[in-house]
Amino acid sequence: MIEDCEEIRLLIQADLDGELRPAEAARIAAHLERCPRCAETLDQLATLSARVRHETSSYPASADFRAALTERLAAAAPNPVAGRRPVWLGVSFGAGFAVAASLALLLMPPRGSQWPDEIVASHIRALQPGHLMDVVSTDQHTVKPWFDGRLPFAPPVKDLAAIGFPLVGGRLDYLEGRAAAALVYRRGQHVIDLYAFAGSDAPGPLSGSGSRDGYNFVRWDQDGMSLWAVSDLNAQEMADFVREWRRA
Repeated sequence: MIEDCEEIRLLIQADLDGELRPAEAARIAAHLERCPRCAETLDQLATLSARVRHETSSYPASADFRAALTERLAAAAPNPVAGRRPVWLGVSFGAGFAVAASLALLLMPPRGSQWPDEIVASHIRALQPGHLMDVVSTDQHTVKPWFDGRLPFAPPVKDLAAIGFPLVGGRLDYLEGRAAAALVYRRGQHVIDLYAFAGSDAPGPLSGSGSRDGYNFVRWDQDGMSLWAVSDLNAQEMADFVREWRRA
């Protein structure tokens, strides 16, 4: 069990960063369900991640810095001439570390491309026993006020029971340090998670749909909110849900 915990703790940060596949994220969630110590570690890291994201300053790199970094990286590439040391080895550890860190920040692909995996992984975690809802109610006038004071925005809560997509509750969620209202709907035995983010925290591409590991998702903006719907429903029913929700 100790070795298992050690492995899980190494993976928890990757899970928070959205770097795990949904199946691996589900394994982490199952372990956290039975291990309070690892669950506490997750809570601590999530809190720290949110504070770093929202309480620290960031500054765009200048053109001169980018040019210098490009030149340094070119010099640091392995030298094709046999027997010659790569120039990188001549750079001090501190400078080399700074260049490597800057490279990661400047040249990594946009995080938006990883948001479908992050959304699906969050949905799978929520399906674990006891994680799906913080407030259980089919009444939109009960679910909506529950978020008051818990989010810096008022999520749009709609009841679609009349057309076969009843509201059943909601929960507070965090994805990469961004607070979200997760509204929970059902279609028969299928669960639909609708994530609502404040417009300024819009994650991922502006719109689109797709699938990951058998789960379908749809992304769109509406009324100043950024929304993601995800479920194991088929693509047509997901499109029906989104269309009816947007019209309600």
